[in-house]
This record gives sequence, structure tokens and C-alpha cells, in this order.
Amino acid sequence: MSADAELLNFIYQNSQMGVETLHQLLPMTDNEAFKKQLHAQLKEYAGIHEKAKELLNKNGCQEKEIGQIQKIMTYLAIDMKTMTDKSASHMAEMLILGSVRGIIDCIRRIRQYEGEAEKEIVELMNRLLKFEENNVEQLKSSL
Repeated sequence: MSADAELLNFIYQNSQMGVETLHQLLPMTDNEAFKKQLHAQLKEYAGIHEKAKELLNKNGCQEKEIGQIQKIMTYLAIDMKTMTDKSASHMAEMLILGSVRGIIDCIRRIRQYEGEAEKEIVELMNRLLKFEENNVEQLKSSL
């Protein structure tokens, strides 16, 4: 698989996980300020996801969805972690940890494919990286 396809599918799956996670968490909170943060994040993840899909199609690549087992495991993990604590603080902590993992993965992939991937794709990867970094900063206020 080409560097372009690998990066785009990483972006596609990462943003898909963000969208699905936020859809699961949004109904769990009554905190309006936190809910507003989550809606803003959802909008950006969805935008990145659509752009990745567009670039995959433009480059003649097939989108690789997140596997069903990974989706189920993530859903169950979120369900278990929020079973006893649905506070905005706890959910913010969970999202920060997820974003930090995303930051690490973004940096590794940018370095791995530096000079190989198309400029527009690297720019989208950098957009995702900056977004994840911004999420961490914004979520700190909900801890």
C-alpha cells in the first residue's frame, strides 16, 4: 500500500473513532458546557473524516473501516468506564487519553512517511495532529 493510502486510511479510521466515541458519550452528559465542547469536536472529526474519504476516492483508494471487533471493544470499554462515573471530568480524562494516543500516532506516521506522501495528505494529517493537541488543551478545563 502506498504512503498516501496508508496515511489517509489512518486519518480516516482515527476520525471515525472520534465520531463514534463522541456519539456514544454525548447522551451521557448533562453538563451543557462540556456537551458544547463535544459537539465542536464531533464537527471537526466529521470534517476530517469526510476530507480523508474524499482524498482516498480521489487517489483511487478504498476506505478501510475500523474493524467490527475493535468497534465493539471500544464501545464496551467506554460503557464500562462510564458505568459508575458519568461526570464531565471523568469523560474529559478518557478523551484526553485518547487524544494523546492519537497525537503519538500522528507524529509517528508523519515522520514515517515524510517526503513520501502527497503534500495535501500530510497537511490533513497535520490538521488532525493540531486538532488532537487542541482537544487536550480544551478538555483540561473539564477535569
